[in-house]
Amino acid sequence: MARDSLYFHRDFRRLWVSDTTSQFGTFVGQTVLPILAATTLAATPFEMGLLTAAETAAFLLIGLPAGVWVDRMRRRQLMVRADITRAALLFSVPIAWWAGWLTLTQLIVAGLLIGVCTVFFDIAYQSYLPSLISRERLVEGNSKLQATQSVAQVAGPGIGGLLAQLAGAANAALVTGVGFVTSALFLWRIKAVEPEPIPHENPRLWPQIAEGLRFVFGNKNLRAIVGSTATSNFAGGAFTAVQVLFLIHDVGLPPAAVGIMLTASGAGGVLAALASGPLTRRIGQARAIWLIPLVTWPAALFVPFAEPGWRVGFAVLGPLIYSFGGIVYNIAQVSYRQAICPDRLLGRMNASVRFVVWGTIPLGGLTGGLLGEWLGLRGTIWAACLLMSVAALWVVCSPLRHLRDIPMHQEAIPAHQVSSS
Repeated sequence: MARDSLYFHRDFRRLWVSDTTSQFGTFVGQTVLPILAATTLAATPFEMGLLTAAETAAFLLIGLPAGVWVDRMRRRQLMVRADITRAALLFSVPIAWWAGWLTLTQLIVAGLLIGVCTVFFDIAYQSYLPSLISRERLVEGNSKLQATQSVAQVAGPGIGGLLAQLAGAANAALVTGVGFVTSALFLWRIKAVEPEPIPHENPRLWPQIAEGLRFVFGNKNLRAIVGSTATSNFAGGAFTAVQVLFLIHDVGLPPAAVGIMLTASGAGGVLAALASGPLTRRIGQARAIWLIPLVTWPAALFVPFAEPGWRVGFAVLGPLIYSFGGIVYNIAQVSYRQAICPDRLLGRMNASVRFVVWGTIPLGGLTGGLLGEWLGLRGTIWAACLLMSVAALWVVCSPLRHLRDIPMHQEAIPAHQVSSS
């Protein structure tokens, strides 16, 4: 193994472990809380949509100003505080259940507040990485972090479903909180001194927000990436809102089997994270952003064909192929965004992108809940999967289609030049 690999970068390893434990807690929680709502609290499709929306609504509500605040603060300290707050909120769920006070309202409020912390953590995290490692190593760093996220995405639902079956979903929520505490401890141990935030010449909030938006939407490639990701996430929010109910009620699976199904379907993410480096080098990074989604995302259309018996495999095959394409796409497009953005704009660039692409998830969740009441669970799955299958058209029709590679060793593009890209 080459000595210049990030495996030998001590502070990156600490960030890596922090992210791994946080991701495991997240994906266990994303399985446990819907199971808790669907079984113990007997949530309806619309109530499940509200829960899905609450978990990501903060990106829509505070995503843009959060980017300005992240650029004004030390990002590692902000991530530590976000982890501790998320842990405290999650610990409140089993405590309320033990006391007999747990309600769906508490789950929704907790999901909303956890989402606020996640906004700050995610924007700070993507803005912190380029200051910890060189820009030339961003693809390697993002690939390693995405690999562990994908492992957590595969193993987390299975662990969550099994814990919910054996110990109850409320008790299983403790695992999520422990994951966030562990994440905070490893972040705290990073020794590298983070650069001081660069003061902005205009301290007012909205001019700084506008600068980040101009950077993103003045670039044709970034606009296409945002459009594609936002469409996919909107459809994914609708899909997630009814997925657990669909698997339990229409396909007839118990909670433990739901976790196993989600684990199996997420295996594509692990394969993608391991293969993304060689695959991207072979076909080109620009092509990875549009070609891989074009050939993999239509596989989502397998899911609506799932039925009890052997056809249950369609509920695994579709997400497996879809997640493979999604992870390769994410590694390529996130590395591209980080590489072309000046340091002083990283928080606002990431916030502008996240505002749109994550802001569509709660809208999708609400839409999925409403469609579940109107079209039924299978009809909603059909609608969501159809939209997921065509989301790649944004990047397919962009200037990225005429490129093979994106120069990763370039200097960050000044903000005033992006409109010509």
